[in-house]
Amino acid sequence: MTLQLGEVAPNFKADSTDGPLDFYEYLGSSWGVLFSHPADFTPVCTTELGRVAALKPEFENRNTKVIGLSVDGLADHTSWSRDIAETQGTALNFPLIADQNRKIAGTYGMIHPNASSTLTVRSVFIIAPDKTVKLTLTYPASTGRNFDEILRVIDSLQLSAQHSVATPADWKVGDDVIISPSISDDEAASKFPLGWKTLKPYLRITAQPTIN
Repeated sequence: MTLQLGEVAPNFKADSTDGPLDFYEYLGSSWGVLFSHPADFTPVCTTELGRVAALKPEFENRNTKVIGLSVDGLADHTSWSRDIAETQGTALNFPLIADQNRKIAGTYGMIHPNASSTLTVRSVFIIAPDKTVKLTLTYPASTGRNFDEILRVIDSLQLSAQHSVATPADWKVGDDVIISPSISDDEAASKFPLGWKTLKPYLRITAQPTIN
């Protein structure tokens, strides 16, 4: 069974392309993105790892660390890394975990036996600094993940954590946001001095606060 939103992401220790790794120590006080791959030398995942490597500065700007996982071993990871650099134009620049005993994949609910013939589904977990799970996504093997969307979700989560707001459909940085219904008008007056537009008592629109 996969982890649920709000649950604490389990810690683990594993070998990776960056050496032995303790997940909590690696994350420290940062946000984290853990994403899994069915196996090494899979075509869609090759493009995904290259894309994440290219986007690493964007994740770093959001105080977010990324980490990949595959059930193959480090020797295959090293060979695959060369393929990624050759075909995607960006070398692997974040840890790729070797989970040969499938322990981490099982703990995180990455094994869906009826989904495909491969061992793990292609899962994504966004994890907050308090180690709670804030997002889970599961993709089929044929569809590459949209990491621009994952960055957008991180922006939304961080904004919500700082300012008691929610983000509407298709929101992107700079768009108006929604004041949380749990915030009274009196509280909102101090939190949002620029004011807001009330469309319904439960739907108050205001300009986006700054993401710190």
